[in-house]
Amino acid sequence: MKYIIELIWAFILGHVAYYLGSSLTSSPYNVVEGHLLGLALGVGVIIIASMLKSFTKSNPDLD
Repeated sequence: MKYIIELIWAFILGHVAYYLGSSLTSSPYNVVEGHLLGLALGVGVIIIASMLKSFTKSNPDLD
């Protein structure tokens, strides 16, 4: 459930970031590219979080 909520927020924030970027560069807004950005952000955060969790488990003095 945690990952589903994270992906939903990643889609929302990815679309916001893509909309702001496209309006700042005066390019048209593309929904598909917004989806791809949100998906990439969500998967990237999940991967980084799992890497950090395993890194802190293997190094107990970092807790």
